Amino acid sequence: MTAPSVAPPEPDEYAPFYAGYIARIRDIDPIALLAQQPSVLRAACVGLTDAAAHFRYAPGKWSVKQVLGHLGDVERVLSYRLFRIGRGDATPLSGFDENAYVDASGSDERTLSALVDDFERARASTLQIVDGMRTDAWMRRGVANSAPVSARALLFILGGHVEHHCAILRERYGVTVPPLGGASA
Repeated sequence: MTAPSVAPPEPDEYAPFYAGYIARIRDIDPIALLAQQPSVLRAACVGLTDAAAHFRYAPGKWSVKQVLGHLGDVERVLSYRLFRIGRGDATPLSGFDENAYVDASGSDERTLSALVDDFERARASTLQIVDGMRTDAWMRRGVANSAPVSARALLFILGGHVEHHCAILRERYGVTVPPLGGASA
């Protein structure tokens, strides 16, 4: 991965909750990573059995399919925030309950391929938003879930969120997912 094409955000540009996501990708190009992540997820899902796709590493935890559905949901929420804030919209944006979204998603009834297709489409839309961002737009700030956030922080959060869940898929679910968008460990 190359150095960031957009400078990493400062800590006052995002809620402390997101610090771990940003730290995961702080030193790499977030746009290049966003472009790579869908194919990495697709490759990770090839060959997973239905039993593996429904695996939960502990009671009450999401299945692999639900994790993939969650990635699509969060992609849409965060990219919408990125779009609005990048366009200078100062209207505060609400939070969301990711567990309620997963419960309502029906991800366990969908195929792995359909879930990855869904994420790929959502990510393609995000990349179109990113491609249309003016240089000055990355510094724009707004409020989401009652906390300040900048457009560039959202860019890093998008990539870091997927990397966070890829690490969980590797470490807790036993899914073969290369680290950092396909880079060797």
